[in-house]
Amino acid sequence: MKQLFEQLFAGEVLTKEQTYSIMENIGQGQLSHGEIAALLTVFCMRPISTMEFLGFRTALYDLCKKVNLEGDERIDIVGSGGDGKNTFNISTLSCFVVAGAGYKVSKHGNYASTSISGSSNVLQSLGYQFTNDESLLNRQLSEANICFLHAPLFHPAMGQVAPVRKALPFKTFFNIMGPTINPSQPSAYLLGAYSKTVASLYAEVMEKAGYGFTVVHNIDGYDEVSLTDGFLKINAQGQEILFPTDIGFQQIGQEDLYSGDTIDSAKTIFLNVLENKSTSAQKNVVLVNSGLAIQTLCPEKSISDCIAEAEESLQSGKAKQTLTNLLNAQ
Repeated sequence: MKQLFEQLFAGEVLTKEQTYSIMENIGQGQLSHGEIAALLTVFCMRPISTMEFLGFRTALYDLCKKVNLEGDERIDIVGSGGDGKNTFNISTLSCFVVAGAGYKVSKHGNYASTSISGSSNVLQSLGYQFTNDESLLNRQLSEANICFLHAPLFHPAMGQVAPVRKALPFKTFFNIMGPTINPSQPSAYLLGAYSKTVASLYAEVMEKAGYGFTVVHNIDGYDEVSLTDGFLKINAQGQEILFPTDIGFQQIGQEDLYSGDTIDSAKTIFLNVLENKSTSAQKNVVLVNSGLAIQTLCPEKSISDCIAEAEESLQSGKAKQTLTNLLNAQ
């Protein structure tokens, strides 16, 4: 570790093997809190490289509690967080819409760190009980097309870092790594990023790791397609900037996406969307992200056809029934 710190302090970029070794040592409790803090500080002062990120990420996979889920074609829809926008649970709602459309979703999430309500917050408020029981998760996936993996139950190595992250007055690379380490290893990801730099990093990591992927970043700072402005879309075919009108939607205001000040208010919006009682802005932002997720699984389909599938799932009540099926399968 002394040699690795000397390299880092000299401004050198580490190899994938070196960062794998560091994360392995962290997971095994071999680094002090002071050493972890020094490491996180270095990567706050300069961008993390793709290979460094891959080394940390691969080690976290190897250290996590493994879960084998049935079916090869599954997707996760998740944002990096950190955009400071305090939106309602758009990604989590999109998971239910996509599952209602007949696709398999293994959603990985946690409590909110920079907003009022994360995926774990809202699902717990709805009565979902977190589990890492493989047979139960497979049952939920079979009966509801969706299961939820609460991150702390699968990543014990993160517990070594948690007190240090909490004590530091800045975001660390663990904030952007979390969305990429779904322990069920879905075949595809729709990843939202709070910055163009993180979006590019996500795309490079997903491509090298062999996943199907779409990465989005709204140019006004959202870590999802918010319909409040144009957005960057990156996939294996390349990247482009699209605007709401390019995909059949009107631009909306940032105030239309606010989750409120409590988990209860976020829960109310969540249920309103699933019950077709939401505002058109709330509904549309869920539809566009759901459509992009479906297109990530089915790249041969047009985005308009994928959004139409998402709308049918929502309007028919299939998305709401998916939530009911998930809660009944506990």
